[in-house]
Amino acid sequence: MNSGELRDIVPELSDRLTELERERRRLAELTTAYRVVERSKFAQLRLLAADTRALLGRGLESRKIVRSATTASEAASTRANGSVPVKAFGAVVERLIDEVTLARAAQLDTKDALEAERSRSGSDDPYRLWMLKFGTRDIDLARMRELIPLLPRRPVISILVPTYNTPERYLRAAIESVRAQVYPDWELCIADDASPDSAVRRVLAEYAELDARIKVTFRKENGHIARATNSALESATGEFVAFLDHDDELTPDALFECALLVNRYPDLDMVYSDEDKIDDAGAIADPFFKPDWNPERFLSQMYTCHFAAYRRALVEELGGLRPEFDGSQDYDLVLRLSERTTRIHHIPKVLYHWRIHSASVTSGAEAKPYAYQAAERAIAEALERRGEPGRVSGVPGYLGHYMVRYDIRERKKVSVIVPTRNHGADVDRCLESIFSKTTYKDFEIVLLDNGSDEPDSLRRFARWPKRDRRVKVVRYDVPFNYSRINNYAVEHSDGHYVLLLNNDTEVITADWMEAMVEQAQRPAIGAVGGLLLYPDGSIQHAGIVTGLGGVAAHSHRGFPGDSPGYVGALLTISNFSAITGACLMVRRAVWDEVGGLDEEFAVAYNDVDFGLRVCEAGYRNVFLPHVKLYHFESKSRGLETTPEKIHRFDKEKQLMRERWKTDSATDPCYNRNLTVDREDFSIRTR
Repeated sequence: MNSGELRDIVPELSDRLTELERERRRLAELTTAYRVVERSKFAQLRLLAADTRALLGRGLESRKIVRSATTASEAASTRANGSVPVKAFGAVVERLIDEVTLARAAQLDTKDALEAERSRSGSDDPYRLWMLKFGTRDIDLARMRELIPLLPRRPVISILVPTYNTPERYLRAAIESVRAQVYPDWELCIADDASPDSAVRRVLAEYAELDARIKVTFRKENGHIARATNSALESATGEFVAFLDHDDELTPDALFECALLVNRYPDLDMVYSDEDKIDDAGAIADPFFKPDWNPERFLSQMYTCHFAAYRRALVEELGGLRPEFDGSQDYDLVLRLSERTTRIHHIPKVLYHWRIHSASVTSGAEAKPYAYQAAERAIAEALERRGEPGRVSGVPGYLGHYMVRYDIRERKKVSVIVPTRNHGADVDRCLESIFSKTTYKDFEIVLLDNGSDEPDSLRRFARWPKRDRRVKVVRYDVPFNYSRINNYAVEHSDGHYVLLLNNDTEVITADWMEAMVEQAQRPAIGAVGGLLLYPDGSIQHAGIVTGLGGVAAHSHRGFPGDSPGYVGALLTISNFSAITGACLMVRRAVWDEVGGLDEEFAVAYNDVDFGLRVCEAGYRNVFLPHVKLYHFESKSRGLETTPEKIHRFDKEKQLMRERWKTDSATDPCYNRNLTVDREDFSIRTR
């Protein structure tokens, strides 16, 4: 190349180097933006989103930016080619909103700040204080409006409202709650079910004229709630449909939260939220902070209820609502929908105010008795569709709660594992209660003697095999390790089902074993447990919640044995992350699949770890409130008071935290808005 040609190319090379340097700096800026996004909150997020889109539009490689993402979860959700997907972006936005809320709540965490707020509001009501700390403010709504243009997906959500003689003030409040949504991509599809009250037609016509997003259908004859809702569905065009009762209200952020979740999980088919109640004065109370999708609880209680949105194509494929289930038409719909999809998500925020007045279901369970009869029929039909026939009955005294008892296909043997070291009198009481009360016949008892040395206990143990050949005593003289001795006993049993049972328990319910087999026989079910009571009748165990106390603890411990629990939780068959090993049944195949109890947990948390591994393997654990036993807790081992026991306990606690992140992850069978400091399901204050 001669000097002339070199002079000609130098400017071009210089320009290209300048352009490359500009791109390098821009990439560095974007990387920095990702690194500070958690601190920058909403202002820099707008720039980040625009830059990300521009970068993707130019087809440049964004892997470097993604590697600098603020959390490992965002990096993990990034596509293999390095682009930033909708799901990752939605997760970033969702987390930012949560962190702004938590940052505000942190300002109220001091005692002085809380006292000031109590004084200002004049209230000690826990929900009121929760709203002060975690509720959505006007400034939060303004920030949400700023974020909406940045969402990669903007699904239209059709709100379906059937009306019939709705009092004008309630109807206007319901409609205005939709018009007040910060998320604008909605349509309100109202179907009036031939209301005799002319004011309803007048109000609906007024709003249809006022807002083009409001569609009104006037039915010529009254068809009741399911047909009226289907009429509203016929006019819907949104990707999702949601139900709003004609006298209830949405929170202003309800549809935004739904759209945000769709951005995080684009293939979701159903989403539901927490809810509370609103009275005629506009006061809100009685929040229901719900678990994530909980199939067994849903068969006992229509807990998803409000606010819920569904993929419209799936609802139409199912034929909409069925009039023969009027009053529980949405319960029937979700039962059918959940048989078609598992893509069901929960927003742990109150997005719906359920109206309390004299004619509403919330004013008393007796207001619409036909609704509960329809629910029983819907559940029974669902059992038949699913090939799991059984019987459905209401819970006496608690309308809206149901008990499902499955038919036992084959009464296979249950191996009852009872480990002990001495404590002959306790073992006698336990086994005596089994043989005198149990109506299930095909079982064996493996009494695992872990080195007993008391002559009286040894004599008692020796008598049991002579009294009933279903009892066998297996000697295993090793240092105490609850997991090891139970694993050893299971190896010396041959039942189709394994039932771990503490020696300090006493059977109360005669059909306890049938009830557990009913559930354990089901292919989707892992561990099954019951309601354990202290000798004074108060609750010792009603399922295990991870995260309580930093690791795990028992649901409703200390509640009266006849208490309905938090929003009926003690009346319902429910899924839990774990079940106490004091009374736990599981199919042997599941036991073998997960490898039994982990012997690293010699005494504490072995049942919690087992339950979590069962869930990880794809099974659901079940708590049965109708299976009742007394439990004289830890009588055999005594209290954890010696330095050796305390050290061992702390070691096992730390292992749980490291393995399962129990001090930071939210239990899907619980709710992040409920306390982790106690076992009473009270509202979170920290």
